Amino acid sequence: MSTEKKAKNVFIDGPIGPEKIASSIAHHQVKTDIGGHDIFLGQVRADVIGGRMVQAIEYSAHTDMANRVIHDIREQAFSRFNLTCMHIYHSLGEVKAGGICLFVFTSSTHRKDCMDATRFIVEEIKAKAPIFGKEIFEDGSHQWKENR
Repeated sequence: MSTEKKAKNVFIDGPIGPEKIASSIAHHQVKTDIGGHDIFLGQVRADVIGGRMVQAIEYSAHTDMANRVIHDIREQAFSRFNLTCMHIYHSLGEVKAGGICLFVFTSSTHRKDCMDATRFIVEEIKAKAPIFGKEIFEDGSHQWKENR
C-alpha cells in the first residue's frame, strides 16, 4: 500500500471569487493552534503593452502535470516551514483585469513560517508549474504572457 499523497486539483474555472477566499479564512477560526495566516492574491493587471491594454488573461495548463508540480511544492513547503495548513487555488479560463487568478493561503503557529512559506510557494509555482496565460487585448488581439 502506497503512503504517497494524491495531488489535489488546485484549478478553478474562471476567477477566484471573494466568497471562496472568505470561506477559506472563516474555516480556520476553529483551529486554535494557529497564530498567523498569510495570503497572496494574484490579480490580473490591465497592463498596456505596445499601446494596447490587457482586458483579460486566458489561463491554460497541463493540469495533471501542474497539479503534480504544485503538490511537490506543497510538500516541500510543509517540510521546510512549520505550517499548520495550506490552500492553493489557480484559475483556468478567462479572468478579466481586476480578477483574482491565484490564491495562496498558509497558516502556522507563528507568523514568520507562514509568511516565508507563502513567498516560497508563489515563486516556485511561477517558476515551475506548467500554467500559461494568454493576454487578451481590448481590440481582440492576443499574445502569450511573459512572466516578469
